[in-house]
Amino acid sequence: MATDGEPPIESFKRAVASCFRAMADESEVDVTFSAEPPGVSGDRVRLPFPSRELPSEEVAQVRGEADALALKLRHHDARLHSRRMPSGDVAPVLFEMLEQARVEALGTRRMAGASENIAAALEDKFRREGLHRVNDRTEATMPDVVRLMARQAFTGEAPPPAAQRVCELWEPLLKDKIGKDIETLRECLTDQAEYSNAVRQLITDLDIEIGAEQESDDSESSGDEADEDSMQSESEEEGGESADAAGESGGEATETDGGDDDMGDMMPDDADGEMMPSEGSEEPGDPGKRWRPEHDLSNVPKEAFYSTYTDQFDEVVPAETLCDPEELSRLRQLLDQQLSQLQGLIGRLANRLQRRLLAKQTRSWDFNLEEGLLDTSRLDRVVTSPLHPLSFKQEQETEFRDTVVTLLIDNSGSMRGRPITIAAMSADILARTLERCAVKVEVLGFTTRAWKGGQSREKWISEGKIANPGRLNDLRHIIYKGADAPWRRARKNLGLMLREGLLKENIDGEALLWAHDRLLGRPEQRRILMVISDGAPVDDSTLSVNPGNYLERHLRDVIEYIETRSPVELLAIGIGHDVTRYYRRAVTIVDVEQLGGTMMENLAELFDEEDMRRPAASLRRAAGSMGRAG
Repeated sequence: MATDGEPPIESFKRAVASCFRAMADESEVDVTFSAEPPGVSGDRVRLPFPSRELPSEEVAQVRGEADALALKLRHHDARLHSRRMPSGDVAPVLFEMLEQARVEALGTRRMAGASENIAAALEDKFRREGLHRVNDRTEATMPDVVRLMARQAFTGEAPPPAAQRVCELWEPLLKDKIGKDIETLRECLTDQAEYSNAVRQLITDLDIEIGAEQESDDSESSGDEADEDSMQSESEEEGGESADAAGESGGEATETDGGDDDMGDMMPDDADGEMMPSEGSEEPGDPGKRWRPEHDLSNVPKEAFYSTYTDQFDEVVPAETLCDPEELSRLRQLLDQQLSQLQGLIGRLANRLQRRLLAKQTRSWDFNLEEGLLDTSRLDRVVTSPLHPLSFKQEQETEFRDTVVTLLIDNSGSMRGRPITIAAMSADILARTLERCAVKVEVLGFTTRAWKGGQSREKWISEGKIANPGRLNDLRHIIYKGADAPWRRARKNLGLMLREGLLKENIDGEALLWAHDRLLGRPEQRRILMVISDGAPVDDSTLSVNPGNYLERHLRDVIEYIETRSPVELLAIGIGHDVTRYYRRAVTIVDVEQLGGTMMENLAELFDEEDMRRPAASLRRAAGSMGRAG
């Protein structure tokens, strides 16, 4: 019940949190509301941040997300789920979706209100993903249809309106293959172990590879099994495709354990209708960290080795073309809500940067000259003493050079959640600050159009799978804000970074060259390129058919070229990973909350000519002090 003077939105959030704890049977769980994807991390739960006006459709969506997560906390055994998780691309997604259908069925059978809320959340999800516009039967939509078929069998609930058409396209084919499997699932809803075995059988009946099952924890393994694991670990350290495959399956298994993954156990489809896999780039036994080659490549010859199989499907796109205007406005609103929480801290840092830049642009004058502009402030001396000569002044040349700054932001899948939100907020604040100081700013992003290859890989397969094909994925380079575009016109575009499904894989070397070449075409005297990333380049399709260090080696060569032979000044900020192994001038931050302050401080130092000669160690000390100040 609302207290006197309490805003309706606060009453709603308090009611949702109380209901969540009751449904989950977890009285100590911390329920928060944010623009990040909903999920569970330890004892903390994130739910969508509702609009202040509390429109009915958003209220139902928030309640639905809350109910789904609460039921999963109550009826789901994450450790058992992780052990039974299949490997591959599509199998883990199906496994996740069918487990979610199970826990929702257990709860909604007894709670009609929860059933309505979850139905509303599903309708919103499928409309955002564009399922209502699908007119063809594609593999990307198949997991959603299987989930909805299971949901209907478990609860009697028909598919949401947005998914009815795609269900009609798939059901005739799927009923023949898995109709009996779904009935088996319905009979064992209360036994997760038996249910997971039935799900694996269903996936097998769909002719999808599931890999070997892990029946026990590492602590329960026998001595022989431990020896086998040790041998496997040694073979993985030697590199090659077997290591890549092991890393992929290991990453998928650990991600679902629910500890560090911001997305929780749900893995949404991307905006183009392609399935978003688990973190295949993670290394076995190291959940939450991106895979990076361990070998130092400084002694590798620099001959031209990098190639692209095809650039036919690459794209450079303005951000506004990747999203409907209505959704772009909604995403910008979410970003503004996040900005309001950090406005004070980042605003102070922005003012500090602005004062330093404006001080360099302040005009100064030489007085008492024999020629130049008449100094009217000293005419009184001529009036009182007519024989006194006139005094002239002349403006001194400012040392501040015409400057352009490019922010190149990693839009890979591992940036999703808090890192990409902070990156978007920092870019927004920095663009506004530098614009006030007459410094032009360009904000760019880089990712791929698809997971695991896209049309480039399909073309390679159809043309006979030649050996060592080079880069084998479709690039997507995004222009959030052009250097000549005012911030007020580009402000909505920065919200696109929060869109589910946008972030995929990352090929840093080519993105760096793209941003660098754009800077070379600018007329400004000084060009600064700041890269924000959270690890090494990762693209499963390319690395599976080329040497394991292929992308990293190319990145090193590109960085060396820019740092030693280009007029562009290069600076990198690594989020959670040490990028000083790649860049001479670099900062590594552990907490993404440091990002805004680190960006401001290092750009400010770049404008100080003396600081240009400071070693990277001093920059890292500055970043640490900014982090403590934040």
